[in-house]
Amino acid sequence: MRLVVLTLVAVGLMVGAATPGGAQTEPATEVAPEAGGSGLPAITVASIARRLLIDRVRASGLIEPVETVLVQPLIEGQAVDEVLVEVGDRVAKGAILARLSDEALVLQRSQLDATHASAEAAIAQAEAQLVEAEAVRDKAFRDRDRALRLAEQGATSETAADDAISDAATAVARVSVALQGLNATKAQMRVVDAQTADVELQLRRTSVAAPVAGEISNREARVGAIASMAGEALFSIMRDGLLELRADVAEQDIMHLRAGMEVRITVVGLDTPLDGSIRLVEPTVDVATRQGRVRIIIDAPERVRAGMFANAEILVEAKEALAAPVSAVRRDAGTMTALQVRDGVVAQVDVVTGIRDGGFVEIVDGLGEGDTIVAKAGAFVRDGDRINPVAAEAAAITN
Repeated sequence: MRLVVLTLVAVGLMVGAATPGGAQTEPATEVAPEAGGSGLPAITVASIARRLLIDRVRASGLIEPVETVLVQPLIEGQAVDEVLVEVGDRVAKGAILARLSDEALVLQRSQLDATHASAEAAIAQAEAQLVEAEAVRDKAFRDRDRALRLAEQGATSETAADDAISDAATAVARVSVALQGLNATKAQMRVVDAQTADVELQLRRTSVAAPVAGEISNREARVGAIASMAGEALFSIMRDGLLELRADVAEQDIMHLRAGMEVRITVVGLDTPLDGSIRLVEPTVDVATRQGRVRIIIDAPERVRAGMFANAEILVEAKEALAAPVSAVRRDAGTMTALQVRDGVVAQVDVVTGIRDGGFVEIVDGLGEGDTIVAKAGAFVRDGDRINPVAAEAAAITN
């Protein structure tokens, strides 16, 4: 081949020298052969090999408390006398946050104490009346029985016997009245006791206590203000101080997520990412944005603040699988294809892809381990072309 080229060049020079006027023509040229001297185009290829692929879903959103507990007053119309906590304070369950005025309740309790003492005296009097009525009844029974015996013996008149029977019946009625009076007085005592218990409960509720442990995130209580159950909450508590990232996820990714998946969280201002895990995958997708939402618990909530923006990288799956460069696979009429190279000949094959991780994509079906493919599916080669395959590593060294 080289001999032919040199001969053509020599002939050209001779013709040029023989041209009248010394004019020369352009020398004949040849397209430079590609690597290996085969004359075929050199195309970078890659091999299908196993590698660790990690399927990740990226999301972003705002950091918010896992649960915000509102603390309302449990009694109505009492003024705030004292506020004992501030925003940012950590409190235990049952800790006193504020105290309400108890003057009116203390006065009411004193009145009920007096009513209770009066009821106790009334009960004692009713019990004494019952004892007296029972004694009169017992005597009337004895007189009746004696009058009936004498009447049978003819020693007394029937009128006297009838009077004794009537007196006994009257005595029984008086016992019943005394018993009912005692029961009524005891009922009044129970009413007073219930009222006293209610006042005692309200007095305890003048101390506004934390229903859960956590961190005070908002305080609306002001000394002198009238506490109202229908008004704004006196305090807001972040339960146990826990924070979560409520991140929005594209609807095509939401079905792959589940509770417990590991998450790496990146927050502006922090040098290192935070660890977390999915606590909840919400069951709905927003009809306007076409995004779902996941709630990601943050392992170190003390390093962030509610309201901060954060990005999340959710680890869906990690596995060793057959992989090809992403550039080697393309979509053709809705089907994923690759250009396989066999003995220097290109053949288009349909493939099924899976996880995409960085510059690689999982090959689920269509190619096997060790198969050679064109590294860039957009290269100017077609099905059936012959090429001079150059391994990706060699091409990188050459370049």
